[in-house]
Amino acid sequence: MQSLDARKTLPWILYLIFFSVLNETVFNVSTPAILSRFQLSPAGVSWMMTSFIVFFGIGTVVFGRLSDLFSIKRLLSIGVLIYASGSLLGFLAQASYPLVLLARAIQGMGGSSLPALVMVIVARYFAPEVRGRLFGSIGSVVAFAAGLGPVIGGFVSGRFGWAYLFLIPLLTFAALPFLSRVLPDEERRPGGVDLAGALLMALGLGGLMVYLTFPVWPWLAVALISISGFVIRVNIAKEPFIEPALLTNKPFRAGVFASLALFASLMGVFFVLPLLLSREAGLSSATIGLVLFPGAISGVFFGPFAGRLADACGNRHVLLIGLAFLVGGLALLPTSLGLAPYGPALVLVAVNIGVTFFQTGLINSVSQTLTPDKTGVGMGVFNLAGFLAGALGTSAIGKILDAQVLSYGGVLVALALVFALAGGTYAQGLPKPPTRACTERAANH
Repeated sequence: MQSLDARKTLPWILYLIFFSVLNETVFNVSTPAILSRFQLSPAGVSWMMTSFIVFFGIGTVVFGRLSDLFSIKRLLSIGVLIYASGSLLGFLAQASYPLVLLARAIQGMGGSSLPALVMVIVARYFAPEVRGRLFGSIGSVVAFAAGLGPVIGGFVSGRFGWAYLFLIPLLTFAALPFLSRVLPDEERRPGGVDLAGALLMALGLGGLMVYLTFPVWPWLAVALISISGFVIRVNIAKEPFIEPALLTNKPFRAGVFASLALFASLMGVFFVLPLLLSREAGLSSATIGLVLFPGAISGVFFGPFAGRLADACGNRHVLLIGLAFLVGGLALLPTSLGLAPYGPALVLVAVNIGVTFFQTGLINSVSQTLTPDKTGVGMGVFNLAGFLAGALGTSAIGKILDAQVLSYGGVLVALALVFALAGGTYAQGLPKPPTRACTERAANH
């Protein structure tokens, strides 16, 4: 398999990832203006986020599967074109809320191609001993874009109007000429696309993700019927959309199950934090943003270090360090509220360092369990598991808080225990390199 020059490829990979993540968060601060413009309820305006997330999650598996059959170079061009089409539609049709929702859905499908294909590029065209550094750099850009998204969204929306946020993804076109030169020309590989299986999967997962956001039983019925049909389809189709054999890969399956527990807990943490800081520390929305910002940006600095450590000492080492920071920070956070805002801000830096380390180790370890012909669909399934887990975690934590089963601080401590149990169990199953070899490689890196 041909390898790529990281110096020529990585900058443009990071450029695409930046705009992919940015578009997930850039609209968040504009929801009040959109609500007022169209006279919507909070549930109605939330479809701006839901429509994007549902199609983004489904698209990661679709583009992942297609990358096992078709040229990544061509799929990237198609994905960016879809992304741009949704952006132009949203800007031009800003007077119609149904068309704005359609535009967000199209953006989600096109935008999903960027992280899906970038993961495949790293896993397929870079040697395992350097992937950690690359995934660490990607994690840094994800953290930076997530932290910067609301800032850019607030500036553009306040200065020009919320509709101009739709134009930001057009900047992704700039990467295509450069990536077309460095990415290899790939022949069409044998195999077909099971359209019926893809449709059943899309309906099932889409219905499930919508149900987790708006728990109305028809969505659950659509999800259960479609998922059942999909399970039957993959077992009878000659070339199923997702081969059942993929889930018989025990190391991959362990990584997917770990991601379900860990990303559900992670999204639960991010959901609880603003409520904790507001209701128990008495901080305003503006102050909460300032408290969260240093932790979000910390990933920019620690992501590359986590990646180099993964390459030198293995993913197990990085995961355990990340879990130590993460679990310790969550356990300390409730007691730091008396020193607000500085105490929580400092503790959240430790929490986010832990997040950066464990994400780098988890993604890198899962990528190493896949053969080249299963890389695309495998990483797509892994990414989708994270999306589903995030929706499930947020919904479950919301219900726990509504029922007043646990306090906000109690929820964080419970989530810390989930991290320790699920993450620790997964990390212990990974190989442990000799200490001397780790020391020598770390010195070289």
